[in-house]
Amino acid sequence: MKKLILAGFAIGAMVVTSCKNNDEPVVIEPLATCNDGILNQGETEIDCGGPNCQPCSPVAATCNDGIQNGDETGIDFGGSCAEIITVSGEIGTNTTWTANNIYKLAGKVVVGVGVTLTIEPGTIIKGTPGSGSLASALIVQRDSKIEAVGTADKPIIFTAEDDNIAVGQTAGTNLDENDRGLWGGVLVLGRASASLPGDVTEYQIEGIPAEDTFGTYGPGDALNDADNSGTLKYISIRHGGALIGEGNEINGLTLGAVGSGTTIDNIEIVGNVDDGIEFFGGTVNPTNLLCWAGGDDGLDIDQAYSGTIDNAIVIAGDVQDSDLEIDGGEGSTNASFIMRNVTLIGSMVAPSNKYADFRSSARGTVENIYALNFAATSIVRINGNSVAQNFLDGLLIFNNWEVVGADAAIFQEAVGTGESPLILNPDLPTRAAAWTSQVTEGAETVGADTSAFSWTYTNAKASLGF
Repeated sequence: MKKLILAGFAIGAMVVTSCKNNDEPVVIEPLATCNDGILNQGETEIDCGGPNCQPCSPVAATCNDGIQNGDETGIDFGGSCAEIITVSGEIGTNTTWTANNIYKLAGKVVVGVGVTLTIEPGTIIKGTPGSGSLASALIVQRDSKIEAVGTADKPIIFTAEDDNIAVGQTAGTNLDENDRGLWGGVLVLGRASASLPGDVTEYQIEGIPAEDTFGTYGPGDALNDADNSGTLKYISIRHGGALIGEGNEINGLTLGAVGSGTTIDNIEIVGNVDDGIEFFGGTVNPTNLLCWAGGDDGLDIDQAYSGTIDNAIVIAGDVQDSDLEIDGGEGSTNASFIMRNVTLIGSMVAPSNKYADFRSSARGTVENIYALNFAATSIVRINGNSVAQNFLDGLLIFNNWEVVGADAAIFQEAVGTGESPLILNPDLPTRAAAWTSQVTEGAETVGADTSAFSWTYTNAKASLGF
């Protein structure tokens, strides 16, 4: 190599001498030395490739060199720098999960009393498979907190261990919305109001075996409707709903007596066996919720939930029961919720899919609803005497429903098991005509602001154009 360089310079000197003063001197580009720090001659990169340099060998990532190298997906991030950190049991001290790692939930992981779990934007958490007592889940028990604040560009993702998503990515390639029940889900429990069976002050949350005392929710001896369980923002929860017993699955996101001091905003649930999001009492006021391809219901309200749900989309999959399922209190007390600015998208391949099912003393206001893509047999069911009476008494209120391809006849009474009929028809469809209008798709004036969901996996995979 040294001789080649010298020869090059010698030839250059001869050329310059022959030019004398007739022309500008010829500019000679030095041959690549392969270690001169310059992109020159035929090099494809600085000191790499070209006719006089051997191809560069890949540089292994050092994970702290400030360079995106090796198989890193960012500077000192991902690739060989990512660790899979297995977590199980109780988190006993304030802990932060960082986006340069993947966290694997091995069984139930419980945030300890007085402890805060912080999760960085872009962090991926994977749940291991298993059912019954071995089902994996993240449980934020009463008097603990979670601060999981993602962003639209870097959502926090809870998914199954089988998902091939890697650090720095927002989606894998091997699973879709029909892959359900591959792990458990996320549960947040608080001390806000709830109307519980037998008027007890605390109860065991659905999806957690009775012997696990960290599954208790409700006020107990410390009622606090402003209870603060932390923050959940820009969270995507996928492929959950593991069975813990016959007919008893974990929801995508379970909220038990969660108080209004808790912030829940921009939550996506995809492909869960049971409900997308279920509210067991509580006063929390969530915004921007999306549920896609659930196995039971999209949004489910129970035990006298009394908060406000604002801006939501439910997209039924091929096995979904109801987009909305609404129940009232299970004790002697009841309360009213508000649900507004909601888009319901049905499933033409699941004709049993209902717009909504109002049951068990349900009371509240459901307004500014846009519904489309439901089968001709789909209904809004006023289910049982107690619900029908609440409707007649003005405790169950409907306002501003716009429906594609259907009219007020979708509102129908059903008699609960063991109940005698309460005659609403033909009064029910007559009243329903006052709040229901048939529209063509795209001409709606109510429903969700879909632009809030442009960040979601659902939008990317289902090509919805949000």
